Amino acid sequence: MYLADSRGSKAPAAPDNGLRPGRRVAAVPGTVLALGAVSLITDISSEMVTAVLPLYVVAALGLSPLGFGLLDGINNGVGALVRLAGGHLADRGGRQHKAVAGIGYGLSALCKPLLLLAHTLPVISAVLALDRTGKGLRTAPRDAMISLSTPPERLGRAFGVHRAMDTTGALLGPLVAFAVLRFTVDGYDAVFAVSGCVAALGVLVLVLFVPRQVASRRHAPDAPGPHTSPPDPAGSGSPEPRATLRDSVALLRRPALRRLTVCAVLLGLTTVSDSFLYLLLQRELRLPVHLFPLLPLGTAAAFLLLAVPMGAVADRVGRRGLFLAGHGFLLLAYGLVLLASRNAGTSVVVAVLILHGAFYAATDGVLAAATARVVPPQHLGAGQALVGTGQALARFVCSLGFGAAWTLWGGRTALAVTAAALVAAAVAASFVLRTADEVPV
Repeated sequence: MYLADSRGSKAPAAPDNGLRPGRRVAAVPGTVLALGAVSLITDISSEMVTAVLPLYVVAALGLSPLGFGLLDGINNGVGALVRLAGGHLADRGGRQHKAVAGIGYGLSALCKPLLLLAHTLPVISAVLALDRTGKGLRTAPRDAMISLSTPPERLGRAFGVHRAMDTTGALLGPLVAFAVLRFTVDGYDAVFAVSGCVAALGVLVLVLFVPRQVASRRHAPDAPGPHTSPPDPAGSGSPEPRATLRDSVALLRRPALRRLTVCAVLLGLTTVSDSFLYLLLQRELRLPVHLFPLLPLGTAAAFLLLAVPMGAVADRVGRRGLFLAGHGFLLLAYGLVLLASRNAGTSVVVAVLILHGAFYAATDGVLAAATARVVPPQHLGAGQALVGTGQALARFVCSLGFGAAWTLWGGRTALAVTAAALVAAAVAASFVLRTADEVPV
């Protein structure tokens, strides 16, 4: 493994093939591993809070479930919009991706101890909005650093490794929260305090082990577009122009990026939120209530096991095709829930969770890797933010619509309508992407 070096070399530049003289090819760059460690630690902290927050605000503070759902939805929307600002700021600062990501991680770390002081709905709302702001700021710069530090033919694997490490944190977080609640007297306050310490450790790892600037190991993007600078001649050392807001907005004029964004939005509009899917699974199969908290762990475990293999497959067969196939896994999960009888065994539950994890493994990091191949290096932050924000907002709209449909028609009918819409969206997305040429790797 190697650590990315932000310092330039005086020797003539070698061809950008991901190799260093006298060294074997590293499967995953050290910068990716360092960012994966940061995400792992930060997710432990975040999921500790996520695991107890619904009970805290509903049971301890008296907020209604509907109020909590609205609060969570608004904060998720805030995070999605802030992601655009994070991507643009990172690009505008002359590839200061680490600085912007560090601010995002720092804000989220600060929010954990602030929850110790939050005992009313307005204060909790402000703290959660600040936490989502931090997450929105850091996501696009982080993915941009992964893209810059990885040779193009290994992007799928690199994002798969990062998402697997991130998911490890998501698995460990609820377990740590359970242990803290089990063995401490202060309960929720102890969880928030420990979460803050863990988050601070994640920021420290970012500062110490992630390079300040990541040297690009990418070839030129797939297709030319507006405001794209010509490639820098080997060894010229000329600085890249700073990205402007106009450049960031103009990225959607790039056909390949526009197609990816449209497809992410179309399919996001038919992606039911995890909470709704778990609730339907529990109700339709009459699972014991005490098993409900284990359902997210099943999805996370499948995601963890499949993220790296799916990334490697994406590098070989094409990322856009696998992204569409991943939604096929989601459609199968919908079908199993709809067709399962009340007396279905645990095998159906396990199959649904595996398919759900496979869906994330085939789409999350794969979409980021596909985006990295169609955006010039100086606009990677903004490009990742555009696609990610479109997908996040579409899923938010889907959650609102699904909740309304469930209220009017019932959960099973709402899921059947969503499944039919997913089929139509997948067919439309396949037509949109059929003319999107991906550079072979």
